[in-house]
Amino acid sequence: MVGAFDTPVLQPVQLEKRILWTSFNCAKTTRNRAMFGVHFFIDDYLFERAWNDPARYALLLKDFQAVMTPDFSLFTDYPKSVQIYNHYRKHLLGAYWQSMGMTVVPSICWSDHDSYEWCFDGEPQGGTVAVSSVGTQKNPQARDFFLDGYREMLSRLQPSKIIFFGDVPSGCDGNIERHEAFYQSVNSRRMT
Repeated sequence: MVGAFDTPVLQPVQLEKRILWTSFNCAKTTRNRAMFGVHFFIDDYLFERAWNDPARYALLLKDFQAVMTPDFSLFTDYPKSVQIYNHYRKHLLGAYWQSMGMTVVPSICWSDHDSYEWCFDGEPQGGTVAVSSVGTQKNPQARDFFLDGYREMLSRLQPSKIIFFGDVPSGCDGNIERHEAFYQSVNSRRMT
C-alpha cells in the first residue's frame, strides 16, 4: 500500500508485442480468448460487476493474454472522495488479478491538477501503461486537463510503452501504440 489513501501497488509489465483488445462487456463471448487482452474503456455500468463479484470475473479474465485495470471514472465534477475511491478500487482489482498470475496493464487516469496528489499512487514506473482520450477532446478545459495529466504521467511514471485508445492529441509524446476501433467486439471485426 502506498500514499495517503493506502493504494495497492501494481507491478510493472512489459508488453513487447501488439495485442488485440476487446472490451470487458464483450469478454464473455470472445472466442480464442488467449489471443486477446481485455480493456475497460467503456461506461462504468458495463463493468461494475467485476467489482461486485471479483472472484467470478477473475475466472473469466484469466483466459485472456492480458487485462487492463478498470477505468472507473474520475470526472472533474465528481466529489474528490468518489474519485479517490474509484482510483483505489481500480488498484485493488488490478493487484488481485496480478496475485492470480494475470498480466495486468494499468489504465492511467486523472481528473484535474488536484488529482495529481493521489491519482498516480500505486502506478508502476517504467512499464507498459494504457490511456484513453475518448470524451476529453471536445471541451477546451477537458482537453487541457488531459494534456497536462498526460505530461505529468510521462514525468512520474516514465512508461516504456503507452497503449493509447482514441485520438492522440498533439503534444502527446512517448512510445505510443494506437488503438482506435475499440468499441466493437473482436468477434465482429474482420481479422487482417
